[in-house]
Amino acid sequence: MYKNQNTPGRRKPDWLKVKLPQGKLSAQVGEVVRAHRLHTICTSGLCPNRGECRARGTATFMIGGDICTRSCKFCHVKTGRPMPLDPNEPENVARSVKQLQLRHAVITSVDRDDLPDLGARHWVRVIQAVKSENPGVTMETLIPDFQGRAELVSLILDARPEVVSHNLETVRRLTGRIRSRATYETSLAVIRQVAASGTIAKSGVMLGLGETREEVMETMDDLRQAGCSAMTIGQYLQPARANVEVAEYIRPEVFEEYRRVGIEKGFAHVESSPLARSSYHAEKLVADRQAPNFLPRNPAPQDAQS
Repeated sequence: MYKNQNTPGRRKPDWLKVKLPQGKLSAQVGEVVRAHRLHTICTSGLCPNRGECRARGTATFMIGGDICTRSCKFCHVKTGRPMPLDPNEPENVARSVKQLQLRHAVITSVDRDDLPDLGARHWVRVIQAVKSENPGVTMETLIPDFQGRAELVSLILDARPEVVSHNLETVRRLTGRIRSRATYETSLAVIRQVAASGTIAKSGVMLGLGETREEVMETMDDLRQAGCSAMTIGQYLQPARANVEVAEYIRPEVFEEYRRVGIEKGFAHVESSPLARSSYHAEKLVADRQAPNFLPRNPAPQDAQS
């Protein structure tokens, strides 16, 4: 472990230093996103991998605007009263995917607790537009918890994205400290419903918030019991002074240990490294989706409706 003294200007460990590659492809991604007046979590969330991903011609689209109705202590996305939904956004996302010649599209959103359906039907329109405009393109949707409303999660599942992801973000004990409104059990119920539908269920957590090794193991077990097939584990990095501070920097070999343990526990895919994020190398997941562990592990029908 590498303790953080929370001193302004303190240097991060060497393994967290990244370069932001530039190039024609990276510039093209930025131009396409701006031309269609879209948002990406790469920029709004200050993702450390945004340079690498753009250089590979990928980005994670963030729909529903760039203002979230929640104020999670780890997140850099703006919070407040969102603007009305953009009716052109579904087609603009679909056209951007086509223009960038993506083979795998990753889409997430802000929380829209201000809307009667919490934005679920807008999600469906985006998924349908991307599929209609881009036959053969696979899709990962990183969805909110929709306040645990199973009927809204079902709308997403019925639109048939290849992967549905929902992040636990942290261990059970720390959830109330860093997440706004969301609960650990509600998130597990969403993941359980996704897995029970036969869709690939994915989740992710951040380390360095003060969790213990035992709590990380418990979280892995909870996800597997819910039928989760894939997991990302990355280092939390404080995006601004207003966000919760880093408790410690976890060494790369610890992340590698968690990756091995995750595979042993039955996950078909574990992306675990200091710079791993929810959508990092997401295309690998779809490439490996024929693995037997992608099938939910004996999901209980009654749990799928919780």
